[in-house]
Amino acid sequence: MKKDHLIIVRGGGDLATGTIFRLHAAGFKVLVLETEHPAAIRRTVSFCEAVYEGKAAVEGTEAVKIEALSRMDTVFAEDRIPVLVDPEGKAVEAVKPDAVVDAILAKKNLGTTRRMAPLTIALGPGFTAGKDVDAVIETMRGHNLGRIIREGCALPDTGVPGMIAGHAADRVIHAPADGIFHNISRIGSLTEKGREIAWVESVNGHVPVNASLTGILRGLLREGYPVTRGFKIADIDPRLEQVKNCYTISDKARCIAGSVLEVICAQLCE
Repeated sequence: MKKDHLIIVRGGGDLATGTIFRLHAAGFKVLVLETEHPAAIRRTVSFCEAVYEGKAAVEGTEAVKIEALSRMDTVFAEDRIPVLVDPEGKAVEAVKPDAVVDAILAKKNLGTTRRMAPLTIALGPGFTAGKDVDAVIETMRGHNLGRIIREGCALPDTGVPGMIAGHAADRVIHAPADGIFHNISRIGSLTEKGREIAWVESVNGHVPVNASLTGILRGLLREGYPVTRGFKIADIDPRLEQVKNCYTISDKARCIAGSVLEVICAQLCE
């Protein structure tokens, strides 16, 4: 495999991070494009945190925020992953990557096209393989998770999280009101059903956010983030013994990453 292959991944949330991590480990140069204010809740396993902190490490691999593309090669030489704030994807035209992976997971296409690179891949619903991109990767948990779709679309979003230890919809907590989000608990902490783990500073004052079930707080939105009612703000894992999962890439993210790597290797590593 040529070490000079460049892959752009749009998005740096937890599922995107699984793909970024796998591609980097396989020897590809990966440039991550993010928004100015990423909203990942699984922040401990999301390279997009580099936008806020300057750098972010996941399972021993470090991503670094860069202010300009001129810094990209320096970061590659350090065996790290550059993260650039570029929600519109302007860097694509500038660097002409070998492949573009849309891992924004917005459930709709925010501007990725097949013209962006010789190979284009999208994760999840909102794209048609063969039209918008060359391949779509199924992100719905179940029998088809990670399936490579060459024609057609991924399954539509149901809005219901995957089942873990008998819990699905109640694992994820949404903002109870518009306002500014404030943390009380932290990722990795044990919480009990009904306990206040955060609150929203709304026009009507303090609006509590209570745990929907007893478990480990696996994801929690960043302190001070502006939210709207219904915005995803927290994720609870009911498996009390799985604290370490808060700090490692999920099985779902790894499965999706493997499929992305397969598609890329099939075309770029001939």
